[in-house]
Amino acid sequence: MKADLQPRLLGDLIELRPLHEDDWETLFQVASDPKIWEQHPNHDRHREDVFRTFFHDAIQSGGALVAIDRKTQRLIGSSRFVWYDREQRTIEVGWTFLARHCWGGRYNGEMKRLMLHYAFTLARRVVFVIGSGNHRSRRAIERIGAVLTPHRETGTDAEGRAVDLVVYEILNPNLQP
Repeated sequence: MKADLQPRLLGDLIELRPLHEDDWETLFQVASDPKIWEQHPNHDRHREDVFRTFFHDAIQSGGALVAIDRKTQRLIGSSRFVWYDREQRTIEVGWTFLARHCWGGRYNGEMKRLMLHYAFTLARRVVFVIGSGNHRSRRAIERIGAVLTPHRETGTDAEGRAVDLVVYEILNPNLQP
């Protein structure tokens, strides 16, 4: 049985639901803010042509979710269950961004808690892969209890240059290895 990586998740502040093709325009409006991407290796993702690739990849991933502010019913960002390894009982969460007015922890914290709660129904380990220079994302993930691992990966930046990526993890406290 294949795991459902696009669940509908409901919190006090946000609702997460599967990303759909018709979310393009609204999600791009959120993503078109250059400040969102300034610390990201692909710092030009605010451009329509670059974001279109990101959006298409999100649709194809089968794990992309949009975040909706429950109070305003406005779309405020997205995140993904990137991949799931059933044998290793590991899932990656990432590719997250939020509108700037939602920065500061409450929205991202709730988004990650909802995703972690769901992920731990499938896996014992959740990983987050982040550009080493993306200090904003690193602090946010540390605030929810993620721990930096010694594992490193290499990605590419907007200009195609190699960039260092760091890996954080959270282990399901209710399951033994």
